[in-house]
Amino acid sequence: MARRNHTSELGCIACDDLSELGAGKEGWLVNNPNLLTALDTHSIALANRSIVLILHWVEGSDPVGNRVKIVPELSPIEAENISAIEWLVFDDIKVLGLGTSSGYLLIYSLRGDLIHKQIVSPGKILRLRVRDTKRDLTQDASSEEVCVVLSGVIGRFDGSDIQNMLQRWFRERYSQFWDERESENSKETFGRLPYQLWNVSKYGSCVDAAITGLMPPPLLELESSQRYYCAITVGADAVISAYRLSVDRSRSIVGAILSKVVPATFSTITSISKMLWRSDPTPVKRPEPKPQPFARASPLTCFKDHPRKGEKVTLSPSGTLAAVTDSLGRILLLDTQALVVVRLWKGYRDASCLFVEMLAKKDAETSKSAYHEHVKSDYCLCLAIHAPRKGIVEIWQMRTGPRLLSIPCAKGSKILQPTYRFASSEVSVSSYVPLELFFLNGDSGQLFVLNRSLS
Repeated sequence: MARRNHTSELGCIACDDLSELGAGKEGWLVNNPNLLTALDTHSIALANRSIVLILHWVEGSDPVGNRVKIVPELSPIEAENISAIEWLVFDDIKVLGLGTSSGYLLIYSLRGDLIHKQIVSPGKILRLRVRDTKRDLTQDASSEEVCVVLSGVIGRFDGSDIQNMLQRWFRERYSQFWDERESENSKETFGRLPYQLWNVSKYGSCVDAAITGLMPPPLLELESSQRYYCAITVGADAVISAYRLSVDRSRSIVGAILSKVVPATFSTITSISKMLWRSDPTPVKRPEPKPQPFARASPLTCFKDHPRKGEKVTLSPSGTLAAVTDSLGRILLLDTQALVVVRLWKGYRDASCLFVEMLAKKDAETSKSAYHEHVKSDYCLCLAIHAPRKGIVEIWQMRTGPRLLSIPCAKGSKILQPTYRFASSEVSVSSYVPLELFFLNGDSGQLFVLNRSLS
């Protein structure tokens, strides 16, 4: 009987530049905890403590024909290093976000230009998360967010603020009135991006965290002007903790207006003044930004089970489910609305998880038709569990469904998923793009994608 092939090869990223990241040694992709990866459509970024390598490819061409190397300016005094990486994609604008061990958020263009640099909070940035959340519990409208995770701290940037800043940067960067001297200082003309910051260390420091979405207000604050988010954290002291994060909308309206109008006005005045007076201005030392005050974070619940330690959190697309891995080889499936564990897997040490959408078996025959375009309802939500010690990737149907697939996975491989893409307009139902799962074999450099059909 012929062996079924559940993956399709996309290409190979092997190149000489990868040797700077440790390529050439067996297991270099998975054995180095400081090696970070971020995948997007036809692009992959890999980073170690000091450099970033971006590889682009298109179908039918050399996968590594277009390479960009970024060497951020990091503080040698503080031994600053790159600690997080993620793509930020807004329609036709794609940039790379970096987090550093000193708490800075850096945004780079695909050409390696530094677009923005901003301190979030003192401390190491552990994770950058990109997703969309509902704007209101009673509406289907959604807003995009960039979540910054530090040890015991969560920061949230609104996606529209970042998109507006990027649009202004690219508009002025390629404007005919923009000269080289101005482009060197462009990162200083837009000011600081507004954001919220919460302290979530009530139950101890965390190693990973996520904002799952909006949640109802407390019973005594039903008429409050505040908006509430739910956040979950995992760490050594508490395997899972949950918090209610509050944002005062009545105060944030004025701040949001000022944050958009003042930087744009200042940028316009600066550009006009430089065109009228070409003399070099006397350099003025910019004052250090004041620390961002913490908004209120109310603890909801926690789960302690010493010596078990929480390690990583993976959110479903809607944010209603979270897969949590721990130090004892267990995977907990958490309902983030009820804040209860609804499923448990054992025997998966060093595992990593990603949610993926697969075509149901009843649609297998339909998928063979070239005239049928699948819609969202054709897919079922699954959890992919990569068990490196077993050398397999398992696909489990959510929430309580069976195991649908068990796929061999080569040693030294990592599972990846493209970042969420911010879209300004509604995507048509017929052009729905499901969550896909990718495999990167570090030893061979080959990149594969999991086939959407189960058969």
